[in-house]
Amino acid sequence: MKKILLLTICLTVTIATIAQEKKKEATKPVPKAQSFVTTHQGTFGGKTIRYKATASETYLKDNDGNPVASIWSTSYTKDNVTDSSKRPIMFIFNGGPGSASVWLHMGLFGPQLVKVDSDATEDDGAAPFELVTNNYGILDLTDLVFIDPVGTGYSRVVGKGKNEDYWGLKEDARSVAKFMRQWITEHKRWNSPKYIAGESYGTTRAAAVANVLEGGGQNMALNGLILISQALDYAGSTSMHNNITSYLTYLPSMAATAWYHKKAGQGKTLAAFVEESRNFTYNIYAPALYKGSLLSQSEENDIAEKLSYFTGLSKAYILRSNNRILMHRFQKNLLADQGLAIGRLDGRFMGDEADDVSEGPNLGDPASYQIGAAYTAGLNHYFAETLKVEMNRPYKTSGGFGGKWRWRTVPDGQYWEPMPVNTAPQLGKVMRRNTEMRVLVASGYYDLITPFFDAEYTFARHGIVRERVTMTYYEAGHMMYTHQPDLVKVAKDIREFLTQN
Repeated sequence: MKKILLLTICLTVTIATIAQEKKKEATKPVPKAQSFVTTHQGTFGGKTIRYKATASETYLKDNDGNPVASIWSTSYTKDNVTDSSKRPIMFIFNGGPGSASVWLHMGLFGPQLVKVDSDATEDDGAAPFELVTNNYGILDLTDLVFIDPVGTGYSRVVGKGKNEDYWGLKEDARSVAKFMRQWITEHKRWNSPKYIAGESYGTTRAAAVANVLEGGGQNMALNGLILISQALDYAGSTSMHNNITSYLTYLPSMAATAWYHKKAGQGKTLAAFVEESRNFTYNIYAPALYKGSLLSQSEENDIAEKLSYFTGLSKAYILRSNNRILMHRFQKNLLADQGLAIGRLDGRFMGDEADDVSEGPNLGDPASYQIGAAYTAGLNHYFAETLKVEMNRPYKTSGGFGGKWRWRTVPDGQYWEPMPVNTAPQLGKVMRRNTEMRVLVASGYYDLITPFFDAEYTFARHGIVRERVTMTYYEAGHMMYTHQPDLVKVAKDIREFLTQN
């Protein structure tokens, strides 16, 4: 009997210990939020600006007031502003999903920029990498806040927070909108003009965030969106079999890239050749794709001949492809005679691969791996040496969410017919409810992942108010600012967008 009693007591103590350990594990202690503040001076728009840089963590809280997520941001705010209602604020993030704001921070908007080969002919190599002063910055016009969503940069869940509460289309938009409201409140900037600048998936997020900001009992109207390499309607930026939209939206970018590599359109200007490809796409290629196997052999041959003319690929190859060219095949075949695969983010880049007959590029995207090390090292060096940031964990330029990202737009258990992601209708509704909001769309001709023609196709639909949309184009790719002439141009275009009445 004593043994049974002793066993019962031991079992009870063990269960209690396990329960306490689980409780302790579920309520991890939340460390103090880190903040690093430095003061600086620079020349922006021909003016000498004194400003404060704040690299810090902001805790998002649950309904009980407990911290559940840490958002890392880097903000640059002008000193001695007497009337904040006349001083705009711009929130900036990149895409992925799963990318930190390093690219726009160190490539376009930040006080210092990473220098990579402007002509996309040389790999970034290894350290040391060069950082240069941003002579085209806009801190004279607006304060800047770079946001790293949960799972990127230094941002993470804390306490009882769970990644799944942030890693999703709607979840991500809600958390970024929550951070923006919190930042605006803490800095007393509710009456300041407000902008969002996003790149790639960051444009998907921007439209969704603009929509979220209108609700929640705290309507925050935006003055404008800057969408760099827009990706609102994924039907036009997903190159896959049987997606007719993508065959249309990608063709003009293929033509532009073939022109760049002197495989097509020689003797014509880029603008003229692109316009020719637009007309063919809308007026001839679209009806042909929708007719499918109802095309006669003569019609199929005519289409193949024109596709060869625009893409630089052989007519025989195009006929074997059934007049449908998938982007990864185009990347591999355009310069096959030279044994090179071209970039996806930027078709100017080229990679020398060991396997010259693979279906698509097998080393990855040269437009990414030929600049990635420079941006990662540059950001970490800048944080440590200039902003005096000292953190005990690595800065993740890419979160690598993979299959963990939730694309569903409805709760589990509710019926949902899977469709391509599309936040363009949300943008259309926001623009009609907020009649002051304007949009700048910046597209690269050689962007082979979010094609410029897709931007045109998307913004001609979805109830978007075209009169308040400005479309700009650049002779580079997804990150057009890596090309020095386009860095100058996109900075000028953004400056004009911010100052127009």
